[in-house]
Amino acid sequence: MSTILENRTWRYATKKFDSTKKISAQEMELLLEATRLSASSYGLQPYHVYVITDPIIRERLKPVSWGQSQITDASHLIVFAHQTDFTGELVDDYIKNVAETRNIPSETLKGYSDFAKSKLVDLPQKIKEEWTAKQVYIALGNLMQAAAELKIDTCPMEGFEAEAYNNILGLDAKNWTTSVVVPIGYRSKEDESQHWPKVRKPKKELFTHI
Repeated sequence: MSTILENRTWRYATKKFDSTKKISAQEMELLLEATRLSASSYGLQPYHVYVITDPIIRERLKPVSWGQSQITDASHLIVFAHQTDFTGELVDDYIKNVAETRNIPSETLKGYSDFAKSKLVDLPQKIKEEWTAKQVYIALGNLMQAAAELKIDTCPMEGFEAEAYNNILGLDAKNWTTSVVVPIGYRSKEDESQHWPKVRKPKKELFTHI
């Protein structure tokens, strides 16, 4: 039980990565699977995850990420993108997946399908995009905590130009937009911020028991 808090205390937003250290293929697969298994509203997962190792693409992304060195120095660069709009096809694809995974007739899921569509499809586009973006952050949290369990460092970043990312990664034509960027790898010994005490609100200020 103690490792739960130990891992969360250990992790921090890594400012400087050791560019010579790489995540193994096995551990990378674990991280991606932990991300894939994340909870998502209605189970729909309206996002896509880009795992970027290509140094040329990362060099192009660095200047539109405020020049932050994590983009190129980390072992891998994870980019979460969410859908900017969707139709009932999003639900249909999920229902098909459920039917195939559980080996049940899709007709038995019609009630759930109709309910999900009634709550989502007719929403204004802006509300749809806000909702899909929120789903990303659930997956982001799972990725970060899984990484901490493996003693792999992360740095969630919103400091980037989304339009430039979309252009470089070809997202515009797919109705996707970049949500959040996560360099992952191993902290550099030169990163002084790893030694700073973690600063969070005290319990009495953060929690209310009713």
